[in-house]
Amino acid sequence: MGKGKIVLAFSGGLDTSICIPLLREHYGFDEIITVAVDVGQPEAEVARATEKGRMLADNHYTIDVREKFVTDYVFPAIKANGSYEGYPMGTALARPLIAEEIVRIAEEEGASKIAHGCTGKGNDQLRFDFVFRSAGYEIVAPMREMNLTREWEICYAQEHNIPVSVGKKNPYSVDENCWSRSIEGGRLEDPAFHPPEEIYAWTVSPEKAPDVMEEVRIRFERGVPVALNGKSLPGLALIQELNQIAGQNGVGRNDMIEDRILGLKAREVYEHPAATVLLAAHRDLEHLVLTRQELVFKQIIDTKWSELAYMGLVHEPLFYALNAFIDTTQERVNGTVDLGLYKGSVKILGRSSGNALYSDDLVSFDSTTIDQNHAIGFSNYFGLQARLLRNLKKE
Repeated sequence: MGKGKIVLAFSGGLDTSICIPLLREHYGFDEIITVAVDVGQPEAEVARATEKGRMLADNHYTIDVREKFVTDYVFPAIKANGSYEGYPMGTALARPLIAEEIVRIAEEEGASKIAHGCTGKGNDQLRFDFVFRSAGYEIVAPMREMNLTREWEICYAQEHNIPVSVGKKNPYSVDENCWSRSIEGGRLEDPAFHPPEEIYAWTVSPEKAPDVMEEVRIRFERGVPVALNGKSLPGLALIQELNQIAGQNGVGRNDMIEDRILGLKAREVYEHPAATVLLAAHRDLEHLVLTRQELVFKQIIDTKWSELAYMGLVHEPLFYALNAFIDTTQERVNGTVDLGLYKGSVKILGRSSGNALYSDDLVSFDSTTIDQNHAIGFSNYFGLQARLLRNLKKE
């Protein structure tokens, strides 16, 4: 007797493609339902996943959540200056949303189990499992349960006539959404290997970028971008247009050694042109409108927010509390930031805000609005305890 119905998180890549025959042959499931979630992958990739899911599975869903991804996941990341170990997170932000959509389809279909194609060495297994288990579902994960290698998977796909873009000559694993593109695997697993230009798709080489700096202006309201170069745009459209502009100027590449949740160090290569520009602009605007105490404490909050987001712990009570604090600070993060993009670099050119805590009159050396004599008393007490200790040591 078969094991009934199972829903598979489906990208159309190597891992999830071979999961379909594995769930039938190795696990004995009668009905396999694939779900592809569009968070801003290339249209051709979404189309391939849809076609392949309909061809290989018993039933298939393709769900467009691009706008929701930007509004509910990317915008909070901008407000939190969301970055992990120095790079803007992309894959980590999308996984919980994808998992929630999988759960929704599993509920509609009456499936008792959910499958994914994550390995036992990466982060995604934990991000998916957290959401699936929180919803009360049993999980099937063939890659980790069968301890499969990439080479075995490629051979298995060929034996089952499953078309996949990954092969022994092209072993790279790519994950993409509208906010970020990650590339790993193959020779990139050697930290000393120099990445070839062929792996990049969103950015030109900084050496081949234009020789003239391109200026852009970003307007923010309550901490999120609402206009690009004077043109009001919805979030997804703004990010897509800025990805093009910044990518053409070689902005937004990261090649780094990253600490995964399990403790493994991994070599990761990323492209995130719009994210690089927007986060730089947002941080700068915060320095114009937030107080010193807010900035110091928010940096701590942002770091913890990014850690929880990286882990996919979006239902952790602390995560909700951190978002509440961050949202409060963003009420005054309104204004514009001008930036210069030049051969891979981002330079802040200027900023303005009606909520600025900056006063050119007070800070100017030519102004007498503040009597400089008032600083003498402050100076007498400044560093008092350190001076006392220094004197004691002399004695």
